[in-house]
Amino acid sequence: MRDHSNRRTRLRGARLLAIALAFGLIAAACASDDDEDAAATTAAAAAATTAAAPATTEAADPLEGTKVTVFGPESSDEEAGALRDALDHFAAQTGIEITYTGARDAADQINAQAAGGNPPDIFIFPQPGKLADFARDGHLVALPDDVIAAMNEHWTPAWTAFGDVDGTQYGIPNKSDLKSLVWYKPALFESKGYSVPGTWDELKALSAEMIANGDTPFCIGIESGPATGWTFTDWVEDLMLRFHTPDEYDAWVAGELAFSSDEVSGVFTEVLDLWNTPGMVFAAGGSIAATPFGDNGQPLVDNDCMMHRQASFYAAFIPEGTVFADGSADAVDTFYFPSVRGDQPVLGAGTLVGAFRDAPEVWEVMKYFGSSEYAEVRQRAQTERKGGGLSGFLSAATNQDPSVYQPLEQSFLSILQNADVVRFDGSDLMPAEVGAGTFWTEGTAVVNGDKTVAEATQAIDDSWPG
Repeated sequence: MRDHSNRRTRLRGARLLAIALAFGLIAAACASDDDEDAAATTAAAAAATTAAAPATTEAADPLEGTKVTVFGPESSDEEAGALRDALDHFAAQTGIEITYTGARDAADQINAQAAGGNPPDIFIFPQPGKLADFARDGHLVALPDDVIAAMNEHWTPAWTAFGDVDGTQYGIPNKSDLKSLVWYKPALFESKGYSVPGTWDELKALSAEMIANGDTPFCIGIESGPATGWTFTDWVEDLMLRFHTPDEYDAWVAGELAFSSDEVSGVFTEVLDLWNTPGMVFAAGGSIAATPFGDNGQPLVDNDCMMHRQASFYAAFIPEGTVFADGSADAVDTFYFPSVRGDQPVLGAGTLVGAFRDAPEVWEVMKYFGSSEYAEVRQRAQTERKGGGLSGFLSAATNQDPSVYQPLEQSFLSILQNADVVRFDGSDLMPAEVGAGTFWTEGTAVVNGDKTVAEATQAIDDSWPG
């Protein structure tokens, strides 16, 4: 870390030298003929010393006064605010002026910005597939070797691979999400005699038991503005990892296993059969498709439902003041979304940063985004903004101080580390027109009953590029 007091001292030194030069020039102009040679010598020496001063200052802080713009999808006070806090921390170290702008529809806005020739210096990509599209279209700058080396100090190949496009590294991971989680209240389960399920069949049996007892098993909503439908795709992806092998999952993500295949369409049907069971779902908005995904935290706390399957980041959407995993009557905790075949696969996600401009200050900010320092600073800031509770932020970056995370958050990291298989969110890896397009829209159509599974999956297949 750079010492700002030293920088200010050097800058004051440079200004004093400039003043010395000014007085030297005045002295030279006013000198008598007898003193002309001495004055000239004094002025020349002062000029030489002052000329060296800017070089000394620049060598110490060459990025002082440069500017970097960052754009991304995080826009809430907690998330975007903590991101800005982390960037401000780095700006104070380097003198770089870093501006972050967040928008819920950033993934759509970036298309127009890039096409119009006015993209940000750095964009936070919510989908690796979208990053790959921009890289292949020539919009992004490949990472220099020193930036790749810095990234590899903090991330394992399992995570850096998602920023690799056709053998060239364009993205750096900067946030991780654990998706294979179910949120619930342990004390409420215990009071009703419910046990945490260990398999998919046990989860379905538990759901049937809850309905018979007059309890609603799940809170579910898939509305998310232009991204409506992604909650449904998460369920499909988690079950694809459970009903089928990692190789089959990879083939599906790569477009080699069709959506209309028995494997994938069968998982669509599995999800819909569960959701459409009478009494299974509480939807605060009146229907699953009309309920914002973020509006399920309050009903869970209010006992309108017994469970909510959602990623680790969902802590940020659970009402402020909720206690987590402390054994009290109203405490909220999580359990692992159960397997089908006895293994322990994990569905993960996250964001990656990519650069649209090749400049030293941009690469320094990119390095910082991928560092354990960024993860720790942001985690502290987001925890504070959440009032000391769960932050909703998680990073799989290595070399972090685990004490910055709450005990429940540390358990998320443990699940990631102990998983038999980890795969990135499938829709995020697919071409954007599919993963962030037809998979969402056609998924919404089948949830609404507007299309059959066969019609929707065939439409998705037809949208696959190339």
